[in-house]
Amino acid sequence: MKTMRLLVSLFAISMFLSSCGKKKEEQTEQEKAMELVDKITKEAENMSNEEPKEVVDAKLLKELLPEEAAGLARKSAESEKVGAMGFMVSKAEARYKNDDSSIEVNIIDVAGTGALMGMAAWSMVDMDKETENGYEKTTTYKGNKAYEKYNSKNKDGEMAVIIGKRFVVTVRGNNVEMDKVKDTLDDIDLGKLEDLK
Repeated sequence: MKTMRLLVSLFAISMFLSSCGKKKEEQTEQEKAMELVDKITKEAENMSNEEPKEVVDAKLLKELLPEEAAGLARKSAESEKVGAMGFMVSKAEARYKNDDSSIEVNIIDVAGTGALMGMAAWSMVDMDKETENGYEKTTTYKGNKAYEKYNSKNKDGEMAVIIGKRFVVTVRGNNVEMDKVKDTLDDIDLGKLEDLK
């Protein structure tokens, strides 16, 4: 667990310090990085005190994948359970496509382990960034912490949400409006997903 805390802390520091572009912002960014490290370390300690949990059967996650995504036909769907570095992960994913647009849906169960912090580092921060080509922000979706990103120039979007402190549901769209990404997320039964834990 100490190794996990160290790795997560180093990741958090590098993520924030690499975003420092101006000298006058450097101190603020470093302070944010240290706050993030403290938050992640405390979360890792809390997780280390909990009993290990089993990940759910990946086939159950696959059953939650929608048949279509915002009018796009499903082209593939798969599920698997894998282990790495002492962590087990169950995941299911599907791809939806027509001639020029595509959507991908991923549902991942990390059973509340520290792997969640690595897969959804955005869950530990608050952000709201806007550029001439789009935006990136953390938000809430049906009472759950969520992340949203969209590039209006390329029409590429992503929305991810954490359910029950163990599931990460991500919808990514290519050459689609952001509404289509959100509609696809709406089609996933998140209540049923949370009941699986």
